[in-house]
Formats: sequence, structure tokens, C-alpha cells
Amino acid sequence: MSATRRIVRRDAVEARGDWPASWPPLLRRVHAARGSDAREAMPRLADLLPFTGLAGIEHAVELLRDAVHRDARILVVGDFDCDGATACAVGVRGLRMLGANQVMHAVPNRIVHGYGMTPGLVEELAALHPDLVVTVDHGIACHAGIDAAKARGWQVLVTDHHLPGPTLPSADAIVNPNQPGDTFASKAMAGVGVIFYLLLALRARLGASADLASLLDLVAVGTVADMVALDANNRALVGAGLRRLRAGQGCAGLRALIDVSGRREATLSTADIGFAIGPRINAAGRLEDMGIGIECLLSDDVGHARQLASVLHGINEERRAVQADMQDVAEARLDGVGQDAPAACLFDEDWHPGVVGLVASKLKERLHRPAIAFAPVEPGGAALRGSARSIPGFHVRDALALVDARHPGLIDRFGGHAMAAGLSLQVEAFPAFCDAFLQVASDWLTDDLLTDVLRSDGALADADFHIDTALALRDGGHWGQGYAEPLFDGEFDVLAWRIVGERHLKLELGAGGKRLNAIHFGGWDGDAPPSRLHIAYRLVPDDYRGNGAIQLLVVHREPASSGLRA
Repeated sequence: MSATRRIVRRDAVEARGDWPASWPPLLRRVHAARGSDAREAMPRLADLLPFTGLAGIEHAVELLRDAVHRDARILVVGDFDCDGATACAVGVRGLRMLGANQVMHAVPNRIVHGYGMTPGLVEELAALHPDLVVTVDHGIACHAGIDAAKARGWQVLVTDHHLPGPTLPSADAIVNPNQPGDTFASKAMAGVGVIFYLLLALRARLGASADLASLLDLVAVGTVADMVALDANNRALVGAGLRRLRAGQGCAGLRALIDVSGRREATLSTADIGFAIGPRINAAGRLEDMGIGIECLLSDDVGHARQLASVLHGINEERRAVQADMQDVAEARLDGVGQDAPAACLFDEDWHPGVVGLVASKLKERLHRPAIAFAPVEPGGAALRGSARSIPGFHVRDALALVDARHPGLIDRFGGHAMAAGLSLQVEAFPAFCDAFLQVASDWLTDDLLTDVLRSDGALADADFHIDTALALRDGGHWGQGYAEPLFDGEFDVLAWRIVGERHLKLELGAGGKRLNAIHFGGWDGDAPPSRLHIAYRLVPDDYRGNGAIQLLVVHREPASSGLRA
């Protein structure tokens, strides 16, 4: 079972506006193809949407203003992924900058507490005696936990970005761009963006002069790592954060994580965040306790931050090993899945619940189908935790809602958004759930949706295979989810090839008299490539070879002249 893929070239769009003179025509063309004019291509902080557009923000600000003035005990409760960790760090740092003297933080343990504000977590937090609880990156689906907190006399302020269910929790205030009636134009903000916006509003209400821009490094990392769509508003936030990180102005924890991951601050990209920084923070919440990650992000001591970053790096190495074993099992299971199956739904009693999301993501990428992976909450236990990943055109949270409506009681709990969701159910319900989910997938998915379309920015001219072009493409945009990194395609002669690291294919390609280095990670399929290939690729600097070298990162390859669709 494997994905059906085809390369489709984007329509040519005229680049509008007054572009920087330093931007080559190719870069302008790439941005124009994504719907951006000169201003929208690289939005600045001055282009941010006003916080006044967020429903409930005035009431939330009054809760915080009152808490600051009466020196209340404020407890920021984060989540166990990178968005939740960075949002927690932003909340704690920002509230302290705005005059709150008693700010504490906590985070649920994935294995012990499950997701979000649960009654069990509230019981543990009672020893902290908070006056006001601020949730970040969760809360909109935590009805029972918030009820438990309210029963103890605590005020609760929810900041979240996930889609709500039929009813809202009994919080004192809710800030969530996706709650009913909210007219804020950017529905794609991550949890870290929501708490940052709330801090902007609080600063305005207090008339304070705190430099909240110093928090944008964390906002950028959380936004990119959560894989929300990088609309213009998110690109403005990410761009400002990247500028701080590249200038060496990031917090001690992020600078340490950049160093331990082998990246360079001066050339840091959104891809570096997504593939190196984010996973090291996420690893703590997957296998250990996200408290380690939050402590790293809150540390201002360089030495301490480096120690914690080293711990996170080690946990990430362990996560990679666990994931590799789980992935091997999942791949073997797929041998028994028919090519026409509309989705993948897998469970193994030995899988780790903190890693099933990564397995589902890999399955989704390989198959270009919705995928859900389940693991026991506890070894040998009857409760399962599942993580779902989806493809464009299949809203996975809505799919789970439909399963829940058709089969009441089958799912214990679920939540999420269009491309990712989480759920829990009992082991005996797994077969029935899979049947129900596959039925929804069969009803909703078409052949077109099940075809992985690689949208190419066209062919590169021979003169474009140059380090200046590669640098302009790398640094000339905040690429990511919903604002795709530049991708090109063309036909090349295969001059030489070899296998690297058992699974990767190293190629030497010829075009226009040039000899180009290329690599297709995970591309070795056991068969020698033909003498001529049609590939979809990215042009990047070859940092390993240096000295102005470039490299083609192959995303997809097929025999030449196999039928490009314009």
C-alpha cells in the first residue's frame, strides 16, 4: 500500500507590488504563486491583526488586570507538546513582565493525567492554592476539569486554538479564535499565538511598556512546530521571531537547543525549527515530562539551559529509537492492508502512547491517507489513546464527531482540528471504531483527494543552479504549513548513484552541462534508478560541503517523460 503521486505545476501569476530590489524574479514568482504581493510576502509586526478582533479578550484582560492588581496567585497550565510548552513559557514570562508577582506553572503528564485540565490534574494542583488558572493551548474541551477547578473557588481563563465541541466549558473567560461568534480573521493561530495576543491586550490595558517582542522567539518556535497554517498573520509572528533568533537574541533555552541540534543561529530557518528544535522539545512530553522542556525555555542561566537542552537531546534520541521500532511494526501491518483502503487504523499493545502521533504522521505521509495509531494508556491496560493525522480535504475532527454521533459511547473522548486529532477509547471498542472510521473515510474521500499532488513552481533555468539562488529561496520567505517551501521539477540525466545509510539515495544528475549533487532521503526502494529521471526537488545550500555548494533535495522521482500535468 503506497501513495499515488503526481506533479502539478502552479499557475503563473504576475508578481504585483513594489518588491525589494534585492529579490530575484524567481523569488517574486514563487511568492506570487502563493497569492502574495510584495507586502504580503514578508509581513512585518506592523501588519498584525489587532487584538480587539478576538472575542472575549476584554473580559479576559479584566480578569488578568484584577489578578495583577490584587497580587493573586496565577497558575499557567500548559500542554505536553511544543506549542503548549512555548505557550506556557510565554505566559509565565509575559505575566511577570507585566507586573504579576506570583506566577506559577504546571503541565499534565501525558501518561498520568491525559490531555488538558482533567479532574485528576486539578486535584494535584490544589496544593498550589491558585486564585486564577490560565490554560494555554488547551481548555476548550476540558469541561470536567474546569468544573472541578471552579468547584474549588478558582477563576479559570481559557486560552486555546482548538475547535470547540457543541458546548463551551464553564470558564470565567475564553479566548479562542475558533470559538463560535469570533470574527478574528486568522483562525490558524497556534496556542502560543493566542496567549501572546492576550498579553498584548493586557499591556495596552495596563498602559505598560514591557518589551513583549522579546517573547517572539518562543512564539515562532511554537507556531512552526504545531504545523498550523502560516497565513500572513502567523508569518508576521514567525518572521519577527526568526529575526531575533538569527540575531542571537533568543532565550537561553532556545539558543542551547539550536546548538545541541547542530544548527546555526545566523541561518536558522522554519525547517530547522520543524525538524530539529520542535522535536527536541516535544520529546520531553512524549517520553518523559514536559516540565523539563518548559524549565529549559524559562531558564535565563546559560549553563543550566545547556544542561537541560542536553537532556532533551538525549530524550529525543530515545524517542527516535522507540519510533523506529514502532514504525517497523506499522509498516509490516500495512502489508495486509488493501491498496484501496481509504485510511489506516492500527493498534499494537506494545506501542508507546506518546509516540503514536509520529507513527500516524509517517503513515499519512507514506500513504497519503488519513491514519490513526493507537497504544495502551498503560501497559496491558484496557484504555487506548489514539492520535490521528489527515490529508487536505478530510477534516479528521469532524470525521471523529460523525463516528461519535453514529455510534454514541464508542469513543470516550476526542478533540483536535482539521489535520490532527486525538481520542481515547476502550480496547474492546477498537475493531468497531476502525470499521466506523473507515466507513466515514470511504464516504468522504475521492480518488482526487487520495492522490498526493506535489505543486511545483516549475523548472529552474540553468543559471538558477547557483548558491545565490539557493540562499535567496531559503531566506526569502517564512515557509511552512499552508505556505509551501519552493518546490521545482525537471528532467535530469542520472550520471551516478549510490546508497547512503541503507535507506537514502545519493545521486549525481546532469542538466545543461552542469553536474548536480542530489539526495533522496528514504528514497532507496531496492531498484536502480533509470538513466533519466523526472524529479520534484528543492534547491538548498549544501552546508556539509560548504564553499558555495548547492544540493537538490529530491521529494519525488519517476521515470522521465511520465506525464507532467501543467
